[in-house]
Amino acid sequence: MSEIPEDLKYIESHEWVRLEEDIATVGITDHAQEALGDIVFVELPEIGDLLNVDDASGVVESVKAASDLFSPIAGEVIDTNDDLIDKPELINDSPYSEGWLFKVRLAEDCNLDDLLTAEQYAEKLEEEE
Repeated sequence: MSEIPEDLKYIESHEWVRLEEDIATVGITDHAQEALGDIVFVELPEIGDLLNVDDASGVVESVKAASDLFSPIAGEVIDTNDDLIDKPELINDSPYSEGWLFKVRLAEDCNLDDLLTAEQYAEKLEEEE
C-alpha cells in the first residue's frame, strides 16, 4: 500500500498539496511515483506562472511513460525544486519531502473545497484497483 500522509491534501490525478498559510507546496504521490517507475526527467512551471486549478503545470517522465502534472490549486508559482533537474529520482526516493515539485502563493479566491483528505484519496485508490 502506498504511503498517504494525513497532513496533506490530494487530487484525483495523484498530486499532493501541503498548505502553510498562503503557500502551497505541490508534488506527486507515492502511488503516482510507484506507477510511473524510475523517473528520468521533470519539466516544471516557470516562477511567475499563474495557474488555475487543473491547469497542466509540467511533465514527469519515467522509463515507462510521460505524465502531465496538474495544478491542484490556483495561484502564482513562487518556487520550483531545481534539484530535480539533475536528480529527478528524488521524486522516487522521497515524494513527500525532497521530491516536491513547486510552490504556489494561493490566489485570493482559491477554493480548497475540492481537495481530498488522505482518507478520501485512499478510497479513490482502492476504487482504481
